[in-house]
Amino acid sequence: MPDTPAATVTAELVASDAAIRRRSLLAACSAHAIHDGLTDLIYVLLPIWQTQFALSYAVVGLLRGAYSGMMAGFQLLASRLARRWGRERMLVGGTALAGVAYLIVGQASGIAVLLLALLLGGLGASTQHPLASSMVTDSHEAGGGVKQALAQYNFAGDIGKTLIPGLVGLMLVVLSWQASVTLMGLLGLGAAALLWWLIPAAPVGAAHARTAAATASRPGSTGGLRALLLTGVLDSAVRMGFLTFLPFLLKSKGAGTAGIGLALSLLFVGGAFGKLFCGYLGARIGMMKTVWITESLTALLMVLAVWLPQAGVLALLPLLGLALNGTSSVLYGTVPELAAPGKREQAFALFYTGTIGGGALSPILFGRLGDVAGVPVALMALAAILLLTLPLAWRVNRALDNT
Repeated sequence: MPDTPAATVTAELVASDAAIRRRSLLAACSAHAIHDGLTDLIYVLLPIWQTQFALSYAVVGLLRGAYSGMMAGFQLLASRLARRWGRERMLVGGTALAGVAYLIVGQASGIAVLLLALLLGGLGASTQHPLASSMVTDSHEAGGGVKQALAQYNFAGDIGKTLIPGLVGLMLVVLSWQASVTLMGLLGLGAAALLWWLIPAAPVGAAHARTAAATASRPGSTGGLRALLLTGVLDSAVRMGFLTFLPFLLKSKGAGTAGIGLALSLLFVGGAFGKLFCGYLGARIGMMKTVWITESLTALLMVLAVWLPQAGVLALLPLLGLALNGTSSVLYGTVPELAAPGKREQAFALFYTGTIGGGALSPILFGRLGDVAGVPVALMALAAILLLTLPLAWRVNRALDNT
């Protein structure tokens, strides 16, 4: 029996919506990988710049803080501008600006130009997290699988953090740092062109209509979003604090440079897969149960890391990385469920600003505690603070039940 015209149109709309979801997710994952890779590339370049320009550690910290500070501080503005100029234009423009910034870095002959370029790069990077996250959410909400899609998006960011700094590390063997950085700038511009082609037009069809209706009917929860934000801030603060202290903990157990490098690799590999795995776990058993499992496991393993010998610490690091990083995917996936209608980009921007800010302040605050009481005490304090996320997750879950 031949298909009716209505059935044919419906099938075409379903196929169109599926294509939009695929293109949106691929674009968001590409943007996340490129931006996170360019952001973490700075860690590879800082020692080179210190030698090249005879920088103090304070100036080195200023350079790193300039990029991350601009990225964190302008996310809310980027989300507001996206409502006026369009999400696609802002995301493409921000990626292009990050590429141009690295082209300027490649030509820098002094600290002033280098600082200006990093400020521009952070400004461009500020567009990625809130806009790409909301693009994934909007395109997948009607068809389902938002949490799983956001888990893939977060996983892509960790892939970029691994590949781009590693690629530049290899390039530095045969090329100057200026040439290597210039090529990364061109990569950023190429990624912007790819995004311009890849990002689909505004979703159309029945699925988009269902998405708009569902979003408009959901009231959102200001209290739940605040609890979620505080959960994310604490989780990020503990993660950055632990990453800061881990090399010193391993050094006290007799690890050399190679051992510390291996430990960080094990932690990061576990963390990358944790973002993917925990996003799917959260979709299956719920946000609260997943957060309770991952945060409790993280706190337990951090305490064990203090007391175990070096070999024991290395053995538990992949699992610790999975739990330490995995929580973030669950939290990101909950943001759109608590955001008020029409304020999804702002909610993502607020969440990312808070988590990046918490991660930036944590090494400073707990570093002071480490100076006074020692690294083991600082790590135990971080583990204890992580347990505060458990009642917060319960509060978020109540808000979800009421929306």
